Amino acid sequence: MAQYAACPAFQLGRPRYDQRRLRECIKLLEDFQHGTLPPGVSDLQLWEAQKVKQAIIHPDTGEKIFMPFRMSGYVPFGTPIVVGLLLPNQTVVSTIFWQWLNQSHNACVNYSNRNATKPTPTSKFLQGYFGAVTSAVSLAVGLNVLIQRANRLSPATQIIIQRLIPFPAVASANICNVGLMRNNELSEGIDVLDGNGNVVGSSKIAAKHAIMETAFTRVVLPMPIFVLPPIIMSYLEKLPFLLTNRRLLLPIHSLVCLATFSLSLPLAISLFPQMSQIEVSKLEPEIAMATNSKVVTYNKGL
Repeated sequence: MAQYAACPAFQLGRPRYDQRRLRECIKLLEDFQHGTLPPGVSDLQLWEAQKVKQAIIHPDTGEKIFMPFRMSGYVPFGTPIVVGLLLPNQTVVSTIFWQWLNQSHNACVNYSNRNATKPTPTSKFLQGYFGAVTSAVSLAVGLNVLIQRANRLSPATQIIIQRLIPFPAVASANICNVGLMRNNELSEGIDVLDGNGNVVGSSKIAAKHAIMETAFTRVVLPMPIFVLPPIIMSYLEKLPFLLTNRRLLLPIHSLVCLATFSLSLPLAISLFPQMSQIEVSKLEPEIAMATNSKVVTYNKGL
């Protein structure tokens, strides 16, 4: 029991998951699988160890995911980018910069959390990266120019619409990003597993489902992030306190973005489980011939 004392599962008040604690949590889970757990280990401790492992270790490769590209790091590393995207009175140069930075981060997140049962060539990564950045920048700049030419709108309305522009730009680019970054899965297929965790075969149909589900979460994710803060800030900016303390606008804007990001990420991720299931009858005939299971499991990715 003492060998697990440093594991976060046994120290729930200590969130610092260094390499040593991670190894101890992994060993705890391995002992559970082998039936060699020492007495006194609770279900809560096992679940906490599982959370630590899933937050850091890729389920296919078994390797650590670089911290800025983990889902647990999405909010702290992504919030500054969201704040930049939602800044008012954007120039063409600033729009290009923030869209480029956002899609660069998204590309790395998508690649790091992909289904990695098949190797992905570097050329596919670069193709997805440039495709997503190009689509986001083109759409965002085009919408900005369109709004600036809409002289019939009042200045206040123009500002609100300009603040809402990042959502369609980011949502469209996110779909392209996921599709292009994980296009190799469509051509190669992904592994599907039976109830015992054995690989049944490689399925392109399951890969299509995985990418569609992930792309849908990438549309839902930015919806509250890019819609609510502009509406909230348009109201807060009119308050007498902020009219006389304009220097507080950016910190308050950042806090509003952080709050909406923190709420929207769990909502979007929870739409589909990472380890999804699909009926064998919906997959390729060779998959159905290779197993007696009616349902198989695949890593959707995040």
